[in-house]
Amino acid sequence: MIKFVVAAGPCYELFYSPACVFLPALYLHSNWQSEDNMRIIRFIFLSPHESRLRAGWRLLLQTLLWIILQMVIGVPLIPALSGLHSDLIAMGIVGLVATTVSVYIARRWLDKRKFVSLGLRVSRRTWRDILAGVVIAGSLMGLVYLIEWATGWLTFNGFAWQVDPWSVVLREVLTFIVVFALVAWNEELLSRGYHLQTLESGLNTFWAVFLSSAVFGVMHLGNPNATWVSALGILLAGIFLAYGYLVTRQLWLPIGLHLGWNFFEGVGFGFPVSGLDTYPLTRITVSGPEMWTGGAFGPEAGLIIIPALAVGAGLIWLYSKRRVA
Repeated sequence: MIKFVVAAGPCYELFYSPACVFLPALYLHSNWQSEDNMRIIRFIFLSPHESRLRAGWRLLLQTLLWIILQMVIGVPLIPALSGLHSDLIAMGIVGLVATTVSVYIARRWLDKRKFVSLGLRVSRRTWRDILAGVVIAGSLMGLVYLIEWATGWLTFNGFAWQVDPWSVVLREVLTFIVVFALVAWNEELLSRGYHLQTLESGLNTFWAVFLSSAVFGVMHLGNPNATWVSALGILLAGIFLAYGYLVTRQLWLPIGLHLGWNFFEGVGFGFPVSGLDTYPLTRITVSGPEMWTGGAFGPEAGLIIIPALAVGAGLIWLYSKRRVA
């Protein structure tokens, strides 16, 4: 807002400038314009309910910070960690720092909320939720394996320890436990944590789940053998993981689901994990119709994932009922 006494300053400095004659009139016009403009700016940028940015702007700023941190940290760190057994660990560490720092900053200073309010409160149920998620996801992937085996779409070829020494088997398994733990934390903190909950604060739960899951699917389009069909499958998986958050309002169950999903899908039963090869303990050959099996991308890109997700959602529901009791 422009005040007349402020305008008098330039008049004094300009001495008898003709501009001084018009300043009082300009003040009235600019005063009205500035108030109107401020209302428009507040409407566009600020939440109508509290003193913080609207959800969309908060998401945009967090995303920009996340991208910048990925580049700043990744460029020097990934080559420095290239000596690790798996480059996936290096990328996971970069993601860990970029995701955790960007979400923490956004939650504390843009959302004006505590970081743990995203669903990271540690209690006696924390490890129980994580373990339940791993078991549910393992059961889900076991169902996928049994269906493909029963239909003749899958051929069992043997176990890893029949061709590799135990030292190699243990090293590879531990490597992928670390990789998938990092992936589970990074993707759940970002997708079911910041994306879903920020959208929920600006829209509603339905659209928050759908949009955050859609973004989750799009983010996997860069994976090997990815298609828009696989992105749709990942969207459905995102809704499944979001259900794990909604019934507990904590991220620990979806983190366990995500960890168990990737580990048992790839290491446990030998399927590709969202297009990525792992170290399978169970050596298999998948030859069924790609529309059902998902082909080289893995079960997420096939119709087989739909009944598996339905069974998994039922197991989450049963666990949530027992959890409350």
